[in-house]
Amino acid sequence: MSTTKIFERLSSTYQYEPTFLQAAKELLASVDTYLQSISAGDFEYRLLERLLVPERIITFRVDWVDDAGVMQTNVGYRVQFNSALGPYKGGLRFDPSVNLDVLKFLGFEQMFKNALTGLPLGAGKGGSDFNPKGKSDNEIRSFCRAFMLELYRHIGIDRDVPAGDIGVGGREIGYLYGMYKQITNSNEGTLTGKDPLFGGSLGRTEATGHGIVYFAEAVAAHHGFTLAGMTAAVSGSGNVAEFTARKLIELGAIVVTLSDRGGYMYKETGFSEDEISEIMNVKKSGQNLDAVTLPHVTYKAGSLWQVVTADMYFPCATQNEVSGDDARAMVKSAKLIVEGANMPLTLEAALVVREAGIPFAPGKAANAGGVAVSGLEMTQHASHYPWSRERVDSELRDIMKNIHQLCVENGQTNKEIDYVKGANLAGFKRVFEAMKKLGW
Repeated sequence: MSTTKIFERLSSTYQYEPTFLQAAKELLASVDTYLQSISAGDFEYRLLERLLVPERIITFRVDWVDDAGVMQTNVGYRVQFNSALGPYKGGLRFDPSVNLDVLKFLGFEQMFKNALTGLPLGAGKGGSDFNPKGKSDNEIRSFCRAFMLELYRHIGIDRDVPAGDIGVGGREIGYLYGMYKQITNSNEGTLTGKDPLFGGSLGRTEATGHGIVYFAEAVAAHHGFTLAGMTAAVSGSGNVAEFTARKLIELGAIVVTLSDRGGYMYKETGFSEDEISEIMNVKKSGQNLDAVTLPHVTYKAGSLWQVVTADMYFPCATQNEVSGDDARAMVKSAKLIVEGANMPLTLEAALVVREAGIPFAPGKAANAGGVAVSGLEMTQHASHYPWSRERVDSELRDIMKNIHQLCVENGQTNKEIDYVKGANLAGFKRVFEAMKKLGW
């Protein structure tokens, strides 16, 4: 048995799930040498095969009524990937791109991301092909309540604790949790990302973006430079991109781009905090970035933000947004590349960056701040005692520093730190050992 044989079997079985296979291939490459070093036998390789298969996949129909009184139907999913370390934990995504391949990939990445936090969290992911864009508040509420009418059977504080993701923010979490409370007649904190009014954590909204920058700070310090004064190209214009940009600006970096699916905004001298707020107000009104009018800011419709020259790149939009050609353009100027989204670089792009010797932080490490504070939210909800924003932020910073240290310890090579290998190996070891000790 070998990782090569395992991947061949996986590819044959799941040949129509390329995104999941991409994530599995990267993980297998990272753990291969480790398994050889411990003289892994048939048992360990069989256990590895088991780790690559979700424990449970739930698919269900969601029937809801639009504002015209017409019944609409979407498909809902929950992939409960691994519970060795604790209850399944991972977001819900509402977007037309949602399918089983995407959710298996996200759940698989979530497994190692959650393990890296050091918190007792398993891994899951879910969502629906429902598109919230262009929908009224009443329609979104109708859909969320219908979605929870089925999902509630499969979740619980010690079983599965969903959170938000693309298309699922504080409003949607509120509607989902409100329905869960009504159905179950309980106040379990079974969703995270809730409003602090009913058990949520201060600092959760900002956590993913802030965590990304705290991880970037740790990488920069390890390599002998700081973020202050560096130009940063940030992709996306959602929650993660917003708070990544805000924290970068706070630390003295110069954020020159934000993007959406139609193109990107560029300001050579860097956006201010007030300009970020203006941009987000336009986005929250349901408009695209091309509707933003700010002095000295240009919008490049249909263009790729990756071609902008910068010292640092923070892809924060979605998976596989950076191709090999994009990466070859980025490495000409980059001193640091940090994945803010889940696997925004293709395997080819990641290889280009790693071969260029540029510090490269993978999403499963840099993006872990959101789930880390979700875990802290679970602690606060269970104790019925909210923490201050300062305490949450301090705990988040410590967790991200610890994740960086794990990546360094497990990714050390003769010449440099391989953060991809380090993150994969550190997360894998924790899940793998738990499965063995549980007799799985």
